[in-house]
Amino acid sequence: MTNEEYRLRAEKHAPRSKVLRNCRGAFLVGGAICCLGQLLFTAFQALGLDEQAAGTAESIALVALGALLTALGVYDDLAKIGRAGTLIPITGFSNAVASPALEFKTEGLVTGTAVKMFSIAGPVIVYGLAASVVYGLLLCLLGG
Repeated sequence: MTNEEYRLRAEKHAPRSKVLRNCRGAFLVGGAICCLGQLLFTAFQALGLDEQAAGTAESIALVALGALLTALGVYDDLAKIGRAGTLIPITGFSNAVASPALEFKTEGLVTGTAVKMFSIAGPVIVYGLAASVVYGLLLCLLGG
């Protein structure tokens, strides 16, 4: 069998991609998370918080909700429906930190939960902090 024959046979038997269904799920779940964020922001402003404090409270609430839904196993179910829609930065980041921590909790508090908690999100934090330090230094040097 030639490489071309093998490729054609593999394509024939490969499962068809469900792109439209995945896009629809991502749109709906991602949109629902964003709508929830806006609802929380508006609610915090209605409680008397200024714009900056309401944004901070909204972020904290979304991170806590993402971690709670991960701990309850609901976030995984949402990801099956919403696919990439659940990767919205704030709740997706919360899920990325909480998931490994829960998965490795049987290995102990330090060597399991604490170490594995940042196995996925750790590089994001490190590079984010490094980039902000470089940006801050450039801003100071250029007189911004």
